[in-house]
Formats: sequence, structure tokens, C-alpha cells
Amino acid sequence: MTMKLMKNSEIKRIGTEALMKALGPIGMARYLEEYDNGGNGDYTKEKYQQPDYSVEEILNM
Repeated sequence: MTMKLMKNSEIKRIGTEALMKALGPIGMARYLEEYDNGGNGDYTKEKYQQPDYSVEEILNM
């Protein structure tokens, strides 16, 4: 197995793509909410307060 060094931005992009593919946009958002906040917060309420980004905008962040 060959080790490939990647920039943090590349790891982030590939990880986001993998989450989107595996979980879809809603599942990805819920996973990131759980990961970032340790499960705190009200996803149902907060999802209406978030900007409505397109998939392309999210991938370019």
C-alpha cells in the first residue's frame, strides 16, 4: 500500500464528498452537527436558521 500525502483542504474535500455520497445532504448535516456539537442542539429547529447553500457552494467552502 502506497502512502499519499494530502493537503488538509484535499482531505476535507474528499471527506465531505464521502459523507455526501454515503449519507446524503440531510444525513451529512446531522452527522456534522453531532460531530461538531457533541449532539447538543435542536437539528429540527436549527435547520431552518441555516443558510440554504447549494451542494456546489458547500464543496467550495
